[in-house]
Amino acid sequence: MAQYFNLHTENPQQRLIKQAAALLHAGGVAAIPTDSSYALACHLDDKAAVQRLRQIRQVDERHHLTLLCSDLSELGNYARVDNRQYRLIRACTPGPYTFILEATKEVPRRVSHPSRKTIGVRVPQHVVTHALLMEMAQPLLATTLILPGETQALNDAQTIRDRLERQVDLVLDAGPCPSEPTTVVDLCGPQAVVVRIGRGPVDVLGLPALQ
Repeated sequence: MAQYFNLHTENPQQRLIKQAAALLHAGGVAAIPTDSSYALACHLDDKAAVQRLRQIRQVDERHHLTLLCSDLSELGNYARVDNRQYRLIRACTPGPYTFILEATKEVPRRVSHPSRKTIGVRVPQHVVTHALLMEMAQPLLATTLILPGETQALNDAQTIRDRLERQVDLVLDAGPCPSEPTTVVDLCGPQAVVVRIGRGPVDVLGLPALQ
């Protein structure tokens, strides 16, 4: 049975944030709010938790998982970022964007893309997510909460609780989230490439118009 924490959207209760962080440190999988939709999240270094997260989504190791970071300085510990990439990321961070970058050695090999050695990274703009990341004192590994066979991300905590009560350990309810996933930008090549258009506006990226 999943635990269910009802959090204030502007001033989340610190005792609940601490409990949530302790559960994740202990290997739990949680459904958490973000600025794009709810996401499944777990501890970066917990192999069993990462496997459970993939099983819930029914995705394999070729599916990019995402590091949720508290700020840009933390992001730089886990992904290689040159000046060009940094300027683009800074222009729209925090916000509903995921950037695919070359992973550093700080990222366990089992969670980076097996052939490209890349990782998705983002800095979400959500009070509850930020509070949790600060309490964790490290990034969380996450994936958009889209259930197998569906195309829409879940954005209501009670619905998530009803459908995943026996698969996740915790649901953080901070009210409804937007139903759109993040905009995904691949920064590994000589030119930035928009892989998926989501909630983050593409025009702020300063990229050529999509065909």
